[in-house]
Amino acid sequence: MSTPEATGAPIHVESADHLADLVDDHDVVLVDYYADWCGPCKMLEPTVEEIAEETDVAVLKVDIDELQEVARDAGVRSVPTLQFYKNGEEAERVIGVQDKSDLLDIIEQLSN
Repeated sequence: MSTPEATGAPIHVESADHLADLVDDHDVVLVDYYADWCGPCKMLEPTVEEIAEETDVAVLKVDIDELQEVARDAGVRSVPTLQFYKNGEEAERVIGVQDKSDLLDIIEQLSN
């Protein structure tokens, strides 16, 4: 059986503890806070999936309707919000639809 990390697919976060464990387990993490009703989130989704496939970064998806408390604790007020972690600490945050190249630039900076 393959682990989610091995497939290069985004990992669906199931709880605050799950999120904390994943952030602790990976050097660089991208957390995509989204909602199913959010048009810009749907526009960003293919980009987020490509980043999961093409990089070594752990890409996490947080459904803000499902995990309202997690989103609130993270200070997420609008979606999509992308949060980047390095070594367990929040390093960067961007809001709204982003160019893939801009996101890859952030990841590259954090990976060095």
